[in-house]
Order: sequence, then C-alpha cells, then structure tokens
Amino acid sequence: MNTEKTDRPQIRKIRYAVQWTIFLLVVFAGYRFAVFVDAIEKGNLPAFQRPPSVEGFLPIGGLMSLKLWAATGIFDPIHPAAPVILFAALTLSFVFRKAFCGWICPVGTFSEAAWKTGQKVLGRTYRIPKYADYALRSLKYLLLAFFMFIIVVKMSPPQIISFLETPYWKVADIKMLKFFTEMSTTSKITLSALVILSLFYKNFWCRYLCPYGALAGLFGSAGPVRIKRDPDRCIQCGLCAKNCPSLLPVNKKENVKSPECTACLTCVSYCPAKGALDISILGRKTFRPEIFILLALTLFYGIIAAAMLTGKWHSSISVAELHSLTPFLERLAHP
Repeated sequence: MNTEKTDRPQIRKIRYAVQWTIFLLVVFAGYRFAVFVDAIEKGNLPAFQRPPSVEGFLPIGGLMSLKLWAATGIFDPIHPAAPVILFAALTLSFVFRKAFCGWICPVGTFSEAAWKTGQKVLGRTYRIPKYADYALRSLKYLLLAFFMFIIVVKMSPPQIISFLETPYWKVADIKMLKFFTEMSTTSKITLSALVILSLFYKNFWCRYLCPYGALAGLFGSAGPVRIKRDPDRCIQCGLCAKNCPSLLPVNKKENVKSPECTACLTCVSYCPAKGALDISILGRKTFRPEIFILLALTLFYGIIAAAMLTGKWHSSISVAELHSLTPFLERLAHP
C-alpha cells in the first residue's frame, strides 16, 4: 500500500478560475447583446458589433448547420458561431472526455454553484434512489435521440437550407434573448423549479435533462482519455468518490469510462496517494493535470480562433435586415 501522500488543491483553484472567468465573459456578452438588440429595436445604429458567442445558446440550429456542413460543405453564414461552438465542444469532448461540461459550459458552472450553495446552507445534498436515478438519467438520452432522429436522420440538406433561410432563423438569437428577458409564466415556473431542484441535487439539469451534455458524454466515452486508478497505490480513502460531482464510484474503478464523467479532475485533486489517480491516454501513458487543462482550453479556443481567421464566426446579417425583422418578432414562429 502506498503511504506517500500528496494532494493537488491547485487543480480545483484553476478550474474555478477558468469556469467563472468564462461564465462572466458569457454574462458580459449577453449584456452587450441585450444593448445591441435594444438599439436595433429602437431603429438606432448599435455602438458595437453583435457578440457571436451568444450563438452558443442555439445548439439545435447549430446541429442543423453542422450536418449541412458535413454533408455539402455549405457553412451557415447566418449564425456561423453556433456550429463552430458545437463542433468545438464535441471535439473537446472526444479528445478530453466531457471537458466542455466540466470546464467551460456556463450552465454547468451555474448548476454547480447552485448545489454547492444548497450544501452550504443545508449541510448536505441529496441523492435520488438508484432505480429512479437511472430512469431520470435516461431522459436526456431520449431528448438527444429525438433531436438526432429529427435533424441527423430525417432532415435532408435542402430542408436544412430552407430552414436556415427563414426569417425565424435570422432572429433566433434575439428570440432566445427574449425567452430570458420576457419570460412567460410557464418559463418562470419551469426555471424556478430547476433552480430549486439544483439546490438539493448535484447538477440536476446536467445529470437528467441536458441533451447537449448527453451527446458530449457519448463522444467522451469513445475518446482516448480516462481517469485511471492504480489499485496498488490506492489507499481506499474514498475521497475521490465522495467529492465526485457526477456521483461516480471512482474508488471502485480502474478506468472511469462513464459518460457522466465531466473531466473536472475533482477526484484527482482530492486523491491523497501519489500516483493512485491520474489522467491517462488509452489506459497507459499518464500526464499532469496542468497539461490536460492547457491542452483542453487550447483545443477549444483554437477551433474558435481558426473560425475567426477563416471568416466563419461573424454573422452576415446586416443591421438594416435586423431593423426590418425585429418589428415582427412575435409573429415569427418556429417553421
């Protein structure tokens, strides 16, 4: 049994810094987008360009655009950042497990903050019984299957092009903004319920309902990176499983292959036995967590940088066109 001890709390500090920096940047982009839309609705010339990163909240349209690009080579000029962000998230998830969810996704950051707040106030979080947990986790995969069937299987490239040319898609980002700024009673009740449930249960939305995370998890499970436990060095303290946000029995696995693993490295950071828990490629070569973090962020933002350099980031919609469409926002229903 290995008695040499070490822990790596700096990993958690780096992760929190990365998560909240990205979260604040997304909030800032959302604020700038709201100011941009306000100027458009008043018939004024916005003081700055529309922030493309808000298209990260259009994953369904992004999936359509991504299929169109793969099938025909045609890249959506209306909301090009949507397929770029989706492609970057899935590529990152394949290469470095579900790292998009564990390090970058602002919804994941908020969800984690919610259960940590609940844990601090209540002294604990709760676990849904195993039989119900399995049933509830299937919901996100059912949602994913629905979207994949409708978009990837059923929709032909001409149908996708037809959708992407509609006035609705041209203002889909503004419609999404209105969902948050002008919520219906149903939306308020639904989001309030999700927030409340997230206070009691770890990552309730991510664990049970997010089809985006389900797809990222499947990509991650097929990828080369794993959290690897060395049974000979493990001291069976159980800290890895106790602190895992995804509730995985890390202390009972030699390789963590679950699609629920977000590569947050929390388990690695809490492990007190040197060499007992590390990141590995194909279950063999291990590498330092700091290298993992650097490579993961470089991959994700490198793809976005490449999109910027190749002209596949900013929308081609003119301010004049937005001026002509915004008066009819309420009439533009999903085709």
